[in-house]
Amino acid sequence: MAPAILNLKSIYIVLLLTIIGQLNAQEISNNKFGKGMINFIAKDSSYSVKFAPRIQTRYQSQWDYNEGSYDDPEYNFLVRRARLKFDGFAFSPKLIYKIELGLSNRDISGASVYNRNTPRYILDAVIKWKFYQNFELWAGQTKLPGNIERVISSGNLQLIDRSLLNSKFNIDRDIGVQLRHKSKLGGKWVSREKISISQGEGRNITQGNIGGLQYTARFELLPFGIFKSKGDYFQSDLVREKSIKTMLGITYDHNNNAVKTRSNMGSYMTQSNGGLFETDINTLFIDSIVKYKGFSVMGEYAKRKAGTIEALEQDGKTKTGAVVGVGSGINMQGSYLFNNNIEMTIRYTNIDFENITRLSDLRQLTYGISKYVVGHKLKIQADLSFSRANENKDYVLFRTGFDLHF
Repeated sequence: MAPAILNLKSIYIVLLLTIIGQLNAQEISNNKFGKGMINFIAKDSSYSVKFAPRIQTRYQSQWDYNEGSYDDPEYNFLVRRARLKFDGFAFSPKLIYKIELGLSNRDISGASVYNRNTPRYILDAVIKWKFYQNFELWAGQTKLPGNIERVISSGNLQLIDRSLLNSKFNIDRDIGVQLRHKSKLGGKWVSREKISISQGEGRNITQGNIGGLQYTARFELLPFGIFKSKGDYFQSDLVREKSIKTMLGITYDHNNNAVKTRSNMGSYMTQSNGGLFETDINTLFIDSIVKYKGFSVMGEYAKRKAGTIEALEQDGKTKTGAVVGVGSGINMQGSYLFNNNIEMTIRYTNIDFENITRLSDLRQLTYGISKYVVGHKLKIQADLSFSRANENKDYVLFRTGFDLHF
């Protein structure tokens, strides 16, 4: 493990030195904070590179709440995310690439025999080819076209982190191919269509496909036209839309013969003989975003089903103890951005698992405040959540932190 980590660190250093060493030989754009630490284009315009590191630090504390008393406090300081992002074009502006590497403990955790027990440094490694008019073909590892909250970057959130709906039902990243298309339907109406075929076991898997493949399709409708600055893919109305803008989206995901408890997420459903239990898992997302003059509203619904909920041994009768997290969830959040770039946000999330799973149903109400210094690139945030599990256990969570994104 140690030699591998040292080698990867050496690669990072060499890569950074190479970029810096090229600056004198390239055309450097006039740059400013929030637009990338390094931006350059080759003299012959055959490629470009933008390098943009970012960090998120967090403090959080949690208490159990019992009849007016706050018990069993927990406190935690952490670097939630520390990432290096490279993007640009290669050979032609129609061939775009993105590489994002994670360095924090949360980013690299999840080592298993299926990735050769190595840290999971790679978040994104994808190329995007604009091969014909409004068509794009993506290949590599990146986010699947799932629920809008998940696809929005963790650096562009209006609360400290994503909702419980996202943590329980999202389909995150995988490796495969995606086909994307945008259509103008007349007037201001625009639609976007996205389909994906992926390996179905999440990111950084090196042992090949164990179960079946994962198939994802998403349709988005924008009845009032395109958001300014791609505002449907970041939270908060930072551009203060002068006319109402709406995005309506629906995603259906089918993971054929899935071997994890949450589609391509969660833990492997292992059997006593070393094999893996397989079952089909289907996930539906319906979501929407509305923005207008500093107001922002987002709503999400998720529903997950499985062919067999309780994992079985090879005899087809004995239960392994693993269960698929089937159930449904609703997440609603709204906010207003004042003229001084301070934003107040409220979010309510409701998670209902099917009884057979024996998982805790969850309710959470969150109040948040954000100060945007340079949009999402430099901001300070705090939120306070009141949560209940199975209608009998209450707890309170306070979090604060800052984001710095070159």
